Amino acid sequence: MNFPEMKIGDLICRLPIVQGGMGVGISMAGLASAVANEGGIGVIAGAMIGIDEPDISVDPAAANVRALKREIQKARSLSQGIIGVNIMVALTHYADLVNAAIEEGIDIIFSGAGLPMDLPGFLTPGAKTRLVPIISSGRAAKLICQKWLSKYNYLPDAFVLEGPKAGGHLGFKIEQIDDPAYSLELLLKEVLEAISPIEKARNVKIPVIVAGGIYTGADIHEFLKLGATGVQMGTRFVATHECDADAAFKEKYINAKKADLIIIKSPVGMPGRAVRNAFLDDVSSGNKKPFTCPYHCVKTCDRLKSPYCIALALAAARKGKFKSGFAFAGANAYRVDRILSVKELIESLRKEFSVASA
Repeated sequence: MNFPEMKIGDLICRLPIVQGGMGVGISMAGLASAVANEGGIGVIAGAMIGIDEPDISVDPAAANVRALKREIQKARSLSQGIIGVNIMVALTHYADLVNAAIEEGIDIIFSGAGLPMDLPGFLTPGAKTRLVPIISSGRAAKLICQKWLSKYNYLPDAFVLEGPKAGGHLGFKIEQIDDPAYSLELLLKEVLEAISPIEKARNVKIPVIVAGGIYTGADIHEFLKLGATGVQMGTRFVATHECDADAAFKEKYINAKKADLIIIKSPVGMPGRAVRNAFLDDVSSGNKKPFTCPYHCVKTCDRLKSPYCIALALAAARKGKFKSGFAFAGANAYRVDRILSVKELIESLRKEFSVASA
């Protein structure tokens, strides 16, 4: 059995797979276009996308907008497939990035790290950009639907439901991350129940795409059976040749043991999952990494009390400079044992899905 198609608004995706948006340069045009070319949804991450621009510390808004537009245009030149962007609500220049993405005619905006309550208000007449909030609960799904309907007469084109096994920043309290009550399976059931009355009242179907811990084609099959329309995968796509990170970043996944995947307290006020290294050990020991903050990239970052700059740390790691940074990763990163092409990865997922479907 082959993968079923996935519909988001009037977009028809050949694969029910979204490549997760991974910020500060991990998923750019190279990875996004490769995934789109295979029939999935490729996603460019907007978080500090312009960190290598020459004017990033002078005019971060302009630098990030310019870099986002360039990456969207580059992805379009490399693929005729579906391209999305991930823009976190918590970003200081959130509105600028959303406007830029819509101006470029991006297919989908994925938006989380906060509830994107006003996202439909950015749509311009004739814009065909689909809007997909990233949530972690049924309550959040219901709130967004109610707010969007009352204010804009608009429902989300889909939801991404991100569970506690995801990499990077997590929308859960630390004590919830390993609590079985917050498993992705239970969260999916909760979200489907929360949106069902709204779907019936409006005679629509709101696809729910699950994320966090999806690793094999069998996992995809299992969640589609449970009512998901698709899956979002981040960790698997880091371990591809086309991923925009340095080879040393990818090697961190290959060399990681299960015990190396730890939960950290991020400067932005959310827990996050990362690969343990000397930099993080230093931080946990109370050693500060002196920095000045020229960016103020995330609204919730406590710049005065933070022991390090998250943007600088992630940017260094993306270039393979782990003395100055660390890698975010999903709970299953320790299972990565080699680097594949995106094509090879999709084919292996397809075979596993077919076996699970038999």
